[in-house]
Amino acid sequence: MDIVKVLADEFKLKQSQVQQTVNLIDEGNTIPFIARYRKEATGGLSDVTLRDLDERLTYLKNLQERKEEIIRLIDEQGKLTEELKEQILDAQVLQRIEDLYKPYKKKKSTRASKAKEKGLEPLALTIWTQETESGDIKELAAAYIDEEKGVATAEEALQGACDIIAEMISDDPELNAVIRERTAESGVISTEATDPDEQTVYEMYYDHKEGIAKIPNHRVLAINRGEKEKKLKTKIITDVEKLEGLLADKVITNGSSVFAKLLEETIADAYKRLMAPSIEREMRNMLTERAEAEAVKVFAKNTEKLLMVPPVKGARILSIDPGYRTGCKVAVLDETGKLLAYTTVYPTEPRNDIKGTEATFKKIVAKFKINTIVIGNGTASRETEEVVANFIKKTGLDINYTIVNEAGASVYSASKLATEEYPDLDVTVRGAMSLGKRLQDPLAELVKIPTKSIGVGQYQHDINQGLLENALDNVVEDCVNRVGVDLNTASPSLLAHVAGINMGIAKNIVAYREEKGAFKERKELKKVAKLGEKTYGQCAGFMRIAGGKNPLDGTSVHPESYKAAEAMLGKLEVDKTALQEGGVSDIEERIWALYGREEKPAQPKTRAKGLAALAELTSTEEKPKRNMKKAVGKMADELEVGVPTLEDILEEMKKPGRDPREDAPPVVFRNDVKSFEDLKIDMELVGTVRNVVDFGAFVDIGVKNDGLVHISEISNKYIKHPMDAVSVGDTVKVKIIKIDYEKQKIGLTMKRV
Repeated sequence: MDIVKVLADEFKLKQSQVQQTVNLIDEGNTIPFIARYRKEATGGLSDVTLRDLDERLTYLKNLQERKEEIIRLIDEQGKLTEELKEQILDAQVLQRIEDLYKPYKKKKSTRASKAKEKGLEPLALTIWTQETESGDIKELAAAYIDEEKGVATAEEALQGACDIIAEMISDDPELNAVIRERTAESGVISTEATDPDEQTVYEMYYDHKEGIAKIPNHRVLAINRGEKEKKLKTKIITDVEKLEGLLADKVITNGSSVFAKLLEETIADAYKRLMAPSIEREMRNMLTERAEAEAVKVFAKNTEKLLMVPPVKGARILSIDPGYRTGCKVAVLDETGKLLAYTTVYPTEPRNDIKGTEATFKKIVAKFKINTIVIGNGTASRETEEVVANFIKKTGLDINYTIVNEAGASVYSASKLATEEYPDLDVTVRGAMSLGKRLQDPLAELVKIPTKSIGVGQYQHDINQGLLENALDNVVEDCVNRVGVDLNTASPSLLAHVAGINMGIAKNIVAYREEKGAFKERKELKKVAKLGEKTYGQCAGFMRIAGGKNPLDGTSVHPESYKAAEAMLGKLEVDKTALQEGGVSDIEERIWALYGREEKPAQPKTRAKGLAALAELTSTEEKPKRNMKKAVGKMADELEVGVPTLEDILEEMKKPGRDPREDAPPVVFRNDVKSFEDLKIDMELVGTVRNVVDFGAFVDIGVKNDGLVHISEISNKYIKHPMDAVSVGDTVKVKIIKIDYEKQKIGLTMKRV
């Protein structure tokens, strides 16, 4: 199998492009590095495409290894034919290879293997070939009676022969493929309650049937969870008669044979006893794998959006981790996230000390010049929010507040990492601090938490944890490297996600920084313990040094391109210090002045064409736009650098160290709160998308529970998935279409709002 050709065909890319990308991956380069600094080789493939290609490359390599292993195993048995070898080599999926290997795979003792030990395989082959059209079957079987081997009667001989044939049918790769395909097309997954009288969240599945081909992924995961909790019983229903008929059409080649009836009975046994249980397991595994893959994708997308929420700069924060009996923990942070003070207030039950809380808030706001209040969205959140909103209203202070997702805050605050960062602080204070820092710089704070604890997906605790963690690690790595990190302020947790850096090296960077002082230039990284030349090459471009010796160190320009960048600045007569003063806003004009000269147009050969050309020159209409790509291409040739690399350098020159999070929707602040009782049907509101799942989006509209916009209510146009229209963090207009006051559930629509 030509892996490069397969990848090129699947991803619709040039083979040379794929080959160079595969070479880069095989050389140990990280995906962020390849995506950002090897665009000439990859043709500008995005980190998302590179991740998909890398995943598929791994699968195909494993497939190739498995093919070689199976060929070896069959060959060792002396049963490998050229035809079988060709079939194995031509297989495109792992399932096909395993089907081909199944007849040769060593099995535990089976009815068929016991029958073979009794010498009944020749009888089985006679029946299988169906060459005899007449005669007495029992008379034929009687020749195999051998009491020493345990065959006492002709009936026992026939039964043993049929057991062998049943296993031959269940091991046949072509027959398995047919049954698997038909079951996937027309099979039904059926669920029922283990206790029909018990009220559970799985009541909709107490008597539920749905086609395997049509069941949505989120229902597969819900059924799996219900089954795991022993609330549901699940089975696959098929048209047994039709499937046995399909097998008969393939197996019974001589309908007039005396063995036809016996083969029909054997086919029924093979299907019911051997094939159906195996195929059912395969179908359940297939559905689960499909659902898990989609859930991981949803979780990863939501996590990416959450990590890329823009930081709120200049916020002096009063951060509240709400609670009841033990009170609300308060942490006060300056603009840099430094802890200024902390305390506890008791505005909620059982104390309900609202006056005392307001007095504390007033002192803190005045003393520390607070301009923002942050409230965690966990227990007692809405009650605390009401107190905060009334406090702002009463005092008339110019303060806004926002709700922050506190998922994972308790995990972080009790972790070894938090203890190392803030050894002198109580767990509860660390939690309140974390909430405030999540607003100031979500990415820097959220990387400290196990990503699956962030809580913006569906059924994340029910799916393959290895698959989930790998996908989320990739998301975090891509986000951190897309944004870049400040080498002199980044925590070990953040540094550990930079391309090529692990936690050990991250801690060494911080240790070097503490011992030697702030990094003055990127190349100092080479002095850090265990950070070699290769690691430096991977990570350097993603590290930023503000106000360092070399202004280029504050940009995403890789040190390997410094020579080209400096030559470009020299040609454009720009001093490097401009990069520390906001960038070079007129850089395109400078390039155009040097490289944008158009060649003299050819003279028109006829009077008519000449008049047309003159009319065009004297026209008052807007002239065509400048061909900057061509001008940049000329400059790239002169500097002997790739066009994509030069284009990236130019973007950095315009706005050095630009934060891509600036493009995301800003955080929504509030200064008022609504109670559930305030809500009315047809009320229009503005909310923030908190989570996106297969069946819809949950939107925070300022009451205790988020409202659900079902997928059918998200857009006036048809969408396959809610993510086609909304993302976590989006600000959306919604209208209330359903209110369940008893269950505190809200149905929303985004259509025509």
